[in-house]
Amino acid sequence: MKLSFHGADRTVTGSCHMVECAGKRILIDCGLYQGGREIHEDNSEPFGFDPAGIDYVLLTHAHLDHCGRLPLLVKRGFHGEIITTSTSRELARVVLLDAAHLQEEETRYRTRNSHQSSGKVNENEPLYTTLDALNTFEYFGRTASYGQPLDLAAGVRATFLDAGHILGSSSVYLELEEQKNIRRTLLFSGDLGNAGRPLLRDPIEPAKTDLVVMETTYADRMHKPLQPSVEELYEAINGTLKRGGNIIIPTFALERAQELLYFLREGIGQKHLPGSLRVFLDSPMAISATTIFEHHPEAYNSQTAELFRDGRDPFYVPGLQFTRETAESKEINNIAGGAIIMAGSGMCTGGRVRHHLKNNLSRKEASIVFVGYAASGTLARLIIDGAKEVDIFGEEVPVRAQIHTIGGFSAHADKAELLNWHEQAHASRTFLVHGEEKAMKHFAALIRNTQVEMPTLNQTFDL
Repeated sequence: MKLSFHGADRTVTGSCHMVECAGKRILIDCGLYQGGREIHEDNSEPFGFDPAGIDYVLLTHAHLDHCGRLPLLVKRGFHGEIITTSTSRELARVVLLDAAHLQEEETRYRTRNSHQSSGKVNENEPLYTTLDALNTFEYFGRTASYGQPLDLAAGVRATFLDAGHILGSSSVYLELEEQKNIRRTLLFSGDLGNAGRPLLRDPIEPAKTDLVVMETTYADRMHKPLQPSVEELYEAINGTLKRGGNIIIPTFALERAQELLYFLREGIGQKHLPGSLRVFLDSPMAISATTIFEHHPEAYNSQTAELFRDGRDPFYVPGLQFTRETAESKEINNIAGGAIIMAGSGMCTGGRVRHHLKNNLSRKEASIVFVGYAASGTLARLIIDGAKEVDIFGEEVPVRAQIHTIGGFSAHADKAELLNWHEQAHASRTFLVHGEEKAMKHFAALIRNTQVEMPTLNQTFDL
């Protein structure tokens, strides 16, 4: 019985962990590394295991840093079964097709530039193509329901638990038995949600377990309270409108985009924002995800579920325009001020937001509002950390816009919530993942009555 780590080890992205038990190999997630570019060089490296030898992938949720390498896994020989919740399955389809498209687009862009500068065709290839992503969906098998155990094989049982992070997100509880005399329970936190959100239910209390693998994204800090964060958002919007500028919000397509629409709707309804406000959701993936969100009212907390029952769409904003087509997105560039532009990606590593940043970042009247985590090395992190100018599409763009970082919108649990969750799990051994090393060390010093491990890439532990 072994546990090994192949991503998100002393870093935040690329989650991928493997359990070996009873002759089976089970992956928990297979996510993309996200750094300075969406196609990070680490993603093309060997996995640290043979993809053809993996029997199951248990997907905790559909964020790219948890599912984004699945097509590469299939491309390199995986032919097992991928199991996740029904909502995560739907969202993963949107996310993976979008990721493949972005990689193909970036490859074409770099090939053109290379050809123009050197006269030679660039040999770069996308990590995977749209066809590779489509092939991946053939391997999605059984659907997990919260709290319902699934027997994967003799000696391996998995139960998905509501993690409250995004729609369909899960923690995964494994009951393992080998040779009838070795038994272990192992709980993977996945990404844990921030309690008290307006849309989703809070994460459920964790199952008591022998061992736990848990995320530490915000393990060294507390979030701002939600209501002051909402008020700060409204102030940033109104202040920018008075200056005659645009508000650019780099937006994660899953959960963050929908939550922002919810608060914009509330702000207009309560007269905190002007009813004539122009709002653009300039992200095909976020648009598709919002449609999926609207189809699953059963997944929300009681407050949001009541809105659905009353026939009120919590994501309806007067003046909202969905811009799926590239031509529609380009037209937004003609708007000098007075608009909220929500575009992906949240870390500014790809997608349409980079075009909007290029057009607005140098304008003193504009605002850039960050409402989510930005990994080290990303364009978002550079701007947040105070860069005077940044490289966008090979051009140095000065940073003159107002920069707002509003932490209370995070979909991740903060330090206090992580400590409480860990205490309830009663694990005698704890593996910390999905966090920067500084955050992990801070958290490790706080938890008690457990043996703490901070795995490095491809490290293996006997259980």
